[in-house]
Amino acid sequence: MNAVVVYGATGHTGRFVVEELLRQGLPVIASGRNSSALEALWDLEIRPASVDDPQALDQALKNAAAVINCAGPFAATADPVIDAAIRAGIPYVDVAAEIEANVSTYARHSDTPVVPAMAFYGGLGDLLTTAALGERTSADEVHVAYGLTSWHPTPGTRAAGQVSHDRRNGRRLRFTDGALQYHDDKPVREEWIFPEPLGRRRVIPEFTMADVVTIPSHLAVPEVRTYMTVEAAGDLMDANTPAPVAVDDTGRSDQTFVVDVRVRTGGEERRATARGQDIYAISAPLAVNAVRRILAGDTRSAGVASAGAMFDAVEFLNDLPLALDLP
Repeated sequence: MNAVVVYGATGHTGRFVVEELLRQGLPVIASGRNSSALEALWDLEIRPASVDDPQALDQALKNAAAVINCAGPFAATADPVIDAAIRAGIPYVDVAAEIEANVSTYARHSDTPVVPAMAFYGGLGDLLTTAALGERTSADEVHVAYGLTSWHPTPGTRAAGQVSHDRRNGRRLRFTDGALQYHDDKPVREEWIFPEPLGRRRVIPEFTMADVVTIPSHLAVPEVRTYMTVEAAGDLMDANTPAPVAVDDTGRSDQTFVVDVRVRTGGEERRATARGQDIYAISAPLAVNAVRRILAGDTRSAGVASAGAMFDAVEFLNDLPLALDLP
C-alpha cells in the first residue's frame, strides 16, 4: 500500500495523526514546512514542502495514497494542499475547525474525496447528529453542546483563532434561518445538563464551531447551535493558559469531554452523546479512520463531503475510542 502523507506532521495534532497511522499499520510520509523539525521528530520518509510552492507539494504527494492536512491556519494551507491532492488524484482529509476555511472548501469541486473538518470540532458533532437522525435527512433544530473540563489550546489553535477573529473583524457567528450570520451580540450564559460525569454546567450558547458548516452541508436543518462550557471558554480566552501537557504514554492530556447532541423535529427530541479524553488526541482516529474507509471504498458519497455524508455514522462512531450513547 502507498503511504499516507501527513502535512503538518510536527504539530500537536499532526503528531497524534502520525502515531495513529503507524498504530493502524499504515505507511506514513511526514511533510510540512520545516524540514529540520521533521527530521528531528520522525524516523520516517520526510518530504518537506511549503504551501506557496506547488511543485514541492506535488513532490510531497507523489505516489501517495492520501493526504491528511494538520497544518493550520487552514485559511492558508487548505486550498494549496487540496489543489495538490486533486492534481495527484488522491483523497484529502483535514482537521480544520476554521469556519470560513470550511465554507471555502465546501464551495469547491473535486472528483476525488475531500473531507474537511474531520476532527473533534466539525466531524464528531456531524457524525453524532447524523446518527441521531437515523434515516431522516432533516430536522428543525440541532444543538451541539461541548462539555470540556478544561481547554489548554495549542499554539496552532491560538493562531487559527486569531485568523478567524481578524477575518470577522471581531464579530461573532451563528447559523440561523438556514444561513451563517455575523452579529455583535454579547455572549450570555445558560445551563446545560450533560450526562455524567459532567452533569449540570454553565455554558456559552452560540459559541459557534465548525458543526454549523458540516451539519447543514448535507442535512436540511435551519438552526444549528453550538455551546461551550464556561470553564473551557475561559481557558481559551486567557492568553496565559498553557498548552496541553501529556499525562499518559499516548501523549493525551487530562482533559475529558462530553459532546451532547440534541436533535429536535416537531415535538420529538433525539439525543446522541460521546465521552472521551483529549480533543486533540481524538481527532487522530477520526481523520485516520476516514482515510482508511475512503481507501477501502467504504463511503456513501463522492467529491467534497462531510463525515456524516461520506460515511455510515453509526459504524464510524462505533469504531472510535469513545463511550457512546446513541438512539
